[in-house]
Amino acid sequence: MEVAERSVRHELGDFMSAVCFKAAVTGMEEALGEKAAAIALIAAGRQRGKQVVQAFNLVDQGATLSLEEIQAKLNLALGKEGTRLCIIDKIERDGETFTCYTRETVCSIGEPEGSSRKCTYTLGAIQGFLEALLGKRLRGHHTESVLRGSHHDVLVYSPLI
Repeated sequence: MEVAERSVRHELGDFMSAVCFKAAVTGMEEALGEKAAAIALIAAGRQRGKQVVQAFNLVDQGATLSLEEIQAKLNLALGKEGTRLCIIDKIERDGETFTCYTRETVCSIGEPEGSSRKCTYTLGAIQGFLEALLGKRLRGHHTESVLRGSHHDVLVYSPLI
């Protein structure tokens, strides 16, 4: 199943370098400020996540899928076989809260140890995916980072009340 728009770049294909993406992120932060850039990147990620769910014909189908199936769909779209945004090693559910354990996130590439960088676009992409899949609004938080000693970038999503 194709999760990317039809390529209009006949020679270069659908993908670009993570280095270029990081330059766009830091450029937005410079131009807009860190908070405004984070809001824009999360919103852009949410839009992409929703597009993925639509491409898979899974809108509002969350109740029919196991956590393993959700993780597999996310990795197919965003992982090694997809756009290579990140790898999702595990998803846990506690009531209505989802915790995603990610690594090799595009947002953490090239950042120094101890950096305060958050995975804004990645946070938004997974959030949009889960929102479209579950049919409800969520709030995402980046709670642990590989840049600050964790083995994963941990992203937690809970219902927006």
